[in-house]
Amino acid sequence: MIVRLTTRVAHQRSVVELGKFTPRADLGVVKFVPNKHQFVTMPPRVLEMHQELLDKIEKIREYAEKSEINKVQNKIESSKIGVIASGVGYLHAMEAMEMLGLDLPVLKLGFFYPLPEQKIKEFIKPLKKVLVVEELDPYLEKEITALAKEANPELEIFGKNVLPEVGELKPEQVITALAVITGKKMEAALTNFKTIKHSPRFCTQPMCPYWKVFAALKKAAPQAIFGGDIGCYMIAGFAPMQVYDYMFCMGSSIGIGHGIAKALGMNQPASAEAMAGKKVITLMGDGTFFHSGMPALLNAVYNQSNILAIIVDNRITAMTGHQPNPGMGENVEAGTVAEVKIEQIVAALGVKAENLKVVDPVDDFDGMVATIQDFYSKNEISVIVARRMCALLEKRKGI
Repeated sequence: MIVRLTTRVAHQRSVVELGKFTPRADLGVVKFVPNKHQFVTMPPRVLEMHQELLDKIEKIREYAEKSEINKVQNKIESSKIGVIASGVGYLHAMEAMEMLGLDLPVLKLGFFYPLPEQKIKEFIKPLKKVLVVEELDPYLEKEITALAKEANPELEIFGKNVLPEVGELKPEQVITALAVITGKKMEAALTNFKTIKHSPRFCTQPMCPYWKVFAALKKAAPQAIFGGDIGCYMIAGFAPMQVYDYMFCMGSSIGIGHGIAKALGMNQPASAEAMAGKKVITLMGDGTFFHSGMPALLNAVYNQSNILAIIVDNRITAMTGHQPNPGMGENVEAGTVAEVKIEQIVAALGVKAENLKVVDPVDDFDGMVATIQDFYSKNEISVIVARRMCALLEKRKGI
């Protein structure tokens, strides 16, 4: 099961009414029961499993037809205009109707794969118009358009022709769409708010150690090609630093950096980029390194890259909510556990001792600058572990 969270759902809080709570059952002594037929996925068993999957989907479809998760709000038999919505789009649709003084039937789809096709057909059959409110791609709109060919060929379907396909869906966009479809006149009122505009930035109260990391980079190697990754340090892509030349996804900085270095022949002293003093410097956090950085680093070592990889180790996976990672010496279940040293993993992956150094960018800023300059001149892969605890974590721990 996949629970799809969109931006607005993830960035809000609300009172939740809990249903009946069932205590966790005491399983007693748990045993592993071998079942090779069920769990060894080799041919020809995989063919049977494919059929089993299709059968499961059909059973879920039957459940979707009956479930109150997919339900009709405001059953109005005489209405010729309806709304089908999912996720936060449902809340926007209800708010839009309230703002416009409308009372329309709404089919709320709480889960939409597989779709409750019969329920949708019954809902759209008496309608002349329907607005499909969903974020981003028109998945529901396309499926409903196909179902309407059979259930209501004359139905006029509104979706991405009146709502945006790019960016977060906003209540005012749904209000405007409903006003257009229903012919309801809407008076727009603009409120002027005085706000201070600024780019996202590292913490200043208390002071984030990443300020020092990027100050050192700008001082030691301003001419480098900088590759970013996903974490707090991605903020250095905004003004005033604007460091990064590329940034794509979690764990990609080293792999892409290696590709750039190879494509430009940076490990060849006579190459144009090398002669111009260019080199790729990649930045990756400790959480990202444990998640997906190790295979990329091994690949760069194996293929004789000469990039400089900086692993910014702030002792926590900070950006997503301060989750523990293997380098902290803590986990959720056991509390204190053995700490996994990033520099030991880096050495085990083949980075030479003379090309590997751990530096505190705050207490030893000059050392950080000097190490970057030293490693920048090397024609082999080198790694700096910039280790300093997240300032918020220090504050919480009372350090």
